[in-house]
Amino acid sequence: MRILLQRTGPASVQVNNAVTGSITKGYVLLVGITHEDTEADAIYLAKKVSTLRLWEDEEGKMNRSIHEAGGDILSVSQFTLYSDTKKGRRPSFIEAARPEQAEPLWNFFNQKLKEEGLVVETGVFGAMMNVELINDGPVTILLESK
Repeated sequence: MRILLQRTGPASVQVNNAVTGSITKGYVLLVGITHEDTEADAIYLAKKVSTLRLWEDEEGKMNRSIHEAGGDILSVSQFTLYSDTKKGRRPSFIEAARPEQAEPLWNFFNQKLKEEGLVVETGVFGAMMNVELINDGPVTILLESK
């Protein structure tokens, strides 16, 4: 699994001009799943997201977790994180898991985040989405389970 995490202020996702998820602050997670990913990968990354210290303390150092900062999660499935652009000008997406594998694993990952005590809002799997966010910092971190 591969996650592009962005620390944000307000963020939302829309499908067909309807908001499907929004947060006031926290993390926007763009979540990519490949063929070899398992529930163990999802559990590992849910724990990692929950415990990363990416929020400033009184001294301005990144010492606080999302729990301590009072943030929430906006999780968006993103198969394009597994694009291959080595050849030609059009990316290949053969490394991205098929929807029948990826969607249940993305849902499992979101459930694990909730079990970590986080509020989780989502986009819609497989839909064309518009994601709006204010990147705080900016802080953008790439997480991988392998």
